[in-house]
Amino acid sequence: MLDLIVDNYFLVMEKLGEQIEFLEEDVVRRSNTRTLARINQLRKEQIILKRNISPVRDLISSIIRSESDLLEDSTTKYFKDVYDHIVQAYDLSENYRDIMMSMQDLYISNVNLKMNEVMKVMAIVTSVLAPATVIGGIFGMNFDVIPYSHHQWGFYFAVGVMLIIPMWMLWAFKKRGWF
Repeated sequence: MLDLIVDNYFLVMEKLGEQIEFLEEDVVRRSNTRTLARINQLRKEQIILKRNISPVRDLISSIIRSESDLLEDSTTKYFKDVYDHIVQAYDLSENYRDIMMSMQDLYISNVNLKMNEVMKVMAIVTSVLAPATVIGGIFGMNFDVIPYSHHQWGFYFAVGVMLIIPMWMLWAFKKRGWF
């Protein structure tokens, strides 16, 4: 009966392994909140499986170590074989736990990478619009001594500078490989 239980652990572990492989591909392709929820669900299933394997491993180990007269050599060999299988199942569950932790780290890395891309775009937009904001702020002041404020071409000069500086900045950013 113990052998049947241990063999069924391997069937469950095989299905869990397939789900982990599918989820791993999903994490690489697209990292979203549903993927994270699936990672956490599989981690919980793996923990439950490990909790079920551990007592069986301890039980078989205690049977092998017992000095009972009811155990013959052939029976002890059989229990040792079952014990080897349960240890393999336990080790496989540990490997799955490590894979799940790595997958969660991969998910977090992908999300951080996306966030960094968004932050880079926002920083570029902010730095490109900053000169126009400064120039507009200066020419919007209520002073009479601002250069070109009363000149016939002053407005067009200010707008031209507001366009030339951001275009130059975009060219410089592109040349440096920032986007």
